[in-house]
Amino acid sequence: MAESITIARPYAKAAFQSAKDKDALASWSDMLSYSAAVANDEKMKVVLDHPSLTSEQKAQVFSDVCAENLNEDGQRFIQVLAENHRLGLLSEIAELYEYFKSQLEQSIDVDIESAFELTNEQQDKLAQALSKKLDRKVLVSSTTNQELLGGAIIRAQDLVIDASVRGKIAKLAEAIGA
Repeated sequence: MAESITIARPYAKAAFQSAKDKDALASWSDMLSYSAAVANDEKMKVVLDHPSLTSEQKAQVFSDVCAENLNEDGQRFIQVLAENHRLGLLSEIAELYEYFKSQLEQSIDVDIESAFELTNEQQDKLAQALSKKLDRKVLVSSTTNQELLGGAIIRAQDLVIDASVRGKIAKLAEAIGA
């Protein structure tokens, strides 16, 4: 059986191409993000998995819930997904869409988890350094995790830089135990 990300890819590409053609990358990003959150809601999962509802009924319920957050193209996209029994793949579709969008825009989202709150100046310096390293525009979001003791963990797609005190202690313990 194919992985869900493989099944989601053609839908994400179609959404991306439509958004690109209509210069609507940001609005499609918002629509897909919102739709993915709705699709992941436990109550909505019950509706989407209900065997007695037709594809049209599922699409209508979904569109009704998302009404204010979907334009006409977004509603048609939901109908196509419902007809093909793919509404459950909206998270994967949204994730792939964001990947395609970041490739086009030459940007990358970076999450920084630090032991202490970062100042704007620190975030800017990290963004500049990462931008040079990754050769992309870096969009930084940061969170605080006091369990790190000190330092930070930086995540950018599949790149993880663990510069936390906790991570260094774990590496030291591993080296001593080896």
